[in-house]
Amino acid sequence: MSDGRETPTPRIKAGIWVGMALRMGNAGGRYGAVIRKGDPDAGGVLVVLRNDKQVSVLSQVRSAAGALAWMRATGDAAVDDAAADAYIARQVKFDPDLWVIEFEAPDLLPPFEAKLL
Repeated sequence: MSDGRETPTPRIKAGIWVGMALRMGNAGGRYGAVIRKGDPDAGGVLVVLRNDKQVSVLSQVRSAAGALAWMRATGDAAVDDAAADAYIARQVKFDPDLWVIEFEAPDLLPPFEAKLL
């Protein structure tokens, strides 16, 4: 019987998760690349989603129950390269273990299953 709370998502090492996300993207025709390598065990992840003219940056977060989720860190609306680059630079200064990966995403949606907050 469920009490309505989310079950915490098991924590996967960042390097393994990044590799999985890139494989999923490539398999779905949404090619990706590592822009910045972070700590392979415990680094956080930023995902840059790019179409022809716009960019959206997703930041990996945990819900109150510990489940993996994502938020549009650069806001609900897409931004330009300069705004995305500035956000990423601020986050890397704050967390030097951070991974940054980028995907071709015409609809600015991630190529992996993601709960967007």
